[in-house]
Amino acid sequence: MKFYLLTGLVATATAFTSSPAAFTAQNKHVGDRAGSFQADSSAHRTRQATIVMDGKANAIRDRIKIVKNTQKITMAMKLVAAAKVRRAQDAVVATRPFSETLQSVFGGLVQRLGSDTIDLPLLTQRDVKKVTLVIISGDRGLCGGYNSFMIKKTDARFKELVAQGIEVEMVLVGKKANAYFSRRNYPIVKYFDCGQNPNAKQANAISEEILSTYLAGETDTVELYYTKFVSLIASWPSTRTLIPFSASEISQESDEIYQLTSSEGKFEVERKDLGAAEPQEFPNDMIFEQDPIQIVNSILPLYLNGQLLRCLQESVASELAARMNAMQAAADNAGDLSSALSQEYNRARQASVTAEILEIVSGASALED
Repeated sequence: MKFYLLTGLVATATAFTSSPAAFTAQNKHVGDRAGSFQADSSAHRTRQATIVMDGKANAIRDRIKIVKNTQKITMAMKLVAAAKVRRAQDAVVATRPFSETLQSVFGGLVQRLGSDTIDLPLLTQRDVKKVTLVIISGDRGLCGGYNSFMIKKTDARFKELVAQGIEVEMVLVGKKANAYFSRRNYPIVKYFDCGQNPNAKQANAISEEILSTYLAGETDTVELYYTKFVSLIASWPSTRTLIPFSASEISQESDEIYQLTSSEGKFEVERKDLGAAEPQEFPNDMIFEQDPIQIVNSILPLYLNGQLLRCLQESVASELAARMNAMQAAADNAGDLSSALSQEYNRARQASVTAEILEIVSGASALED
């Protein structure tokens, strides 16, 4: 038994020795069994220096790998969101000439007609007995509090109107709002997908639904809830009255555009206030082929369509900016967690190496004794 014990100790010492002949033990007290134990030099020349670690260190190493892969994914999602923000910016700039011309013509016609525009249905105020809420949310998550802020604001407004005895119905844009309000049996009359690239066709479908409901007398006012894009780090849940219109507000409403730029490796947004479009001047002797009131009545649906498209674009830009911030925060947290895990892994590895060295020293001491 003593011989086998010594054999195990010598084998352990030999396995962690850089010199092939570092340990040679000769036992002269066991008669014919005495021999020389020497490591094979050829095996040491081909042997790789590996460190045997416990299960904890291996688990930490696997977790570090997973965290780093997650960090790569979140950074890629941030860059994708940044590219989509730039595309949304280009869409806003492309629609600006049409909205500017429409506002200019409308302002000139209002100045020409004066108070006669009060007879138009879309400009007439009603006693509010029923309200239609149009809510714009996102179709996907991973964008921080973007969807939850809008849902909470709408929910609070709904309860406020119900407490006042006003009937409320909802037109939802976006899967997240639809999922929340449909599960709670809110009065939803129509649902539309939001998507990542709003267009005039999508805005026209929403405006047709709103106009048909209002002109049929099924609702008295329409309120829009959307997220106003301010910057890459800030966005405001906002509300505005879509219908009925105010002639003075349409002609005096200012506009602004934003541009995504980069500075010192970081994304930034530059905003430019364009102000209200100047009313177009019509000579007093100009003869209109159609009645100016009919022209104004035809312009109002186009104006509604343009405003809906702009609000959709701002909401999508806000969602993408929120996703950029969320993914950047996730990547930063993954980096911090990876550093902490690396330190823990190094401590576990050092503890394992120290324990093995102590075993080797103990075995050598036992052989000397």
